[in-house]
Amino acid sequence: MERRTRIIYTDNQKALMWDRWKKGESLQQIAQLFDRNHSSVQRILAESGGIRPPQRIRSSNALTLSEREEISRSIVAGQSMRTIARSLGRSPSTISREINRNGSVASYRAADAGKATWDRAQRPKPCKLIQNRQLASMVADKLRQQWSPQQVTGWLKHSYPSNEELQVSHETIYRTLFIQARGALKKELTEHLRRTRVMRRSRHHTQKTDNHGQISDAVSISERPAMVEDRAVPGHWEGDLLCGSANSQIATLVERHTRYVMLVKIDRKDTHTVVNALIKHAGKLPQELYKSLTWDRGKELADHKRFTLATDIQVYFCDPRSPWQRGSNENTNGLLRQYFPKGLNLSSYSQAQLNAVARRLNERPRKTLNYETPAQRFYQSVASTG
Repeated sequence: MERRTRIIYTDNQKALMWDRWKKGESLQQIAQLFDRNHSSVQRILAESGGIRPPQRIRSSNALTLSEREEISRSIVAGQSMRTIARSLGRSPSTISREINRNGSVASYRAADAGKATWDRAQRPKPCKLIQNRQLASMVADKLRQQWSPQQVTGWLKHSYPSNEELQVSHETIYRTLFIQARGALKKELTEHLRRTRVMRRSRHHTQKTDNHGQISDAVSISERPAMVEDRAVPGHWEGDLLCGSANSQIATLVERHTRYVMLVKIDRKDTHTVVNALIKHAGKLPQELYKSLTWDRGKELADHKRFTLATDIQVYFCDPRSPWQRGSNENTNGLLRQYFPKGLNLSSYSQAQLNAVARRLNERPRKTLNYETPAQRFYQSVASTG
């Protein structure tokens, strides 16, 4: 088998990679554009942790190529630095530094000087977390508590609103984690992120599909009342099964108004077992706080009419292949993978252990709640129904 030579990607090819990566395409899809394996593309993207480097531009004050060519011709003509500076409208010190940094009078070349200056300018901008170690320590502490960078940013703004020195964007945190050349946060902290990847992935990327079968007498999500859709009142939930190895699973429930999470231990995936577990769980909440449940097209809720009859909770089903219609639940299931990685046997977890994990999620500040926690919002709802 003939071995292909290593490809040297041009700037235009790299720009195409980043465009496709931003759109959510996989490494293999991008590599096929160049008839290469995914590792060839990963090597390029991983250099900056999957985060597109900012486009470099020359400073408006920098010497242009035509000015450097004029300097080169003037040196050959034997002109003094002051004369060259006067003809270009530059200071003599600018001309002196340019020549001394790029080969001296004897060997100055315009093209070589331009390239050398451009290469020297590739110094990274000082990272805020390097300059402010107190801030870096606070960020690292919250990451170890499994807060997301966005939650850390929101908490800092809420806690120190008038102190800009203790403010940092979530993008800066991500960049500092994934671009280790910055050196402000240890790489091990990526293990505490929701998705423990070595590169940051586009928010458009998804590998999940939904091709579940038909549900008898299913009430479509299109018939769900408007008050549910706009999250105006509490009591409307989204649900799904989070699956593990050995045919194990847990039920995940998210309240749309408060984003409050509850987890339910499920022994088997058949509809009889799942519905029984959900009926038992529904009895733990006031009826005012459990009025409807939106589920996907999974056959585990085929017996939905028995659930509604026992609880007086209406079930609505999403359209096929439309998991985004349960957006809060889909997001929560992604967060739960931090605690229950794919391939883990979920049957060994007790209900008490599941409650502890749910509590961790419910005590995290959420941007969509103005950095209050789901627990705070949910208990306010409980108090208002009491």
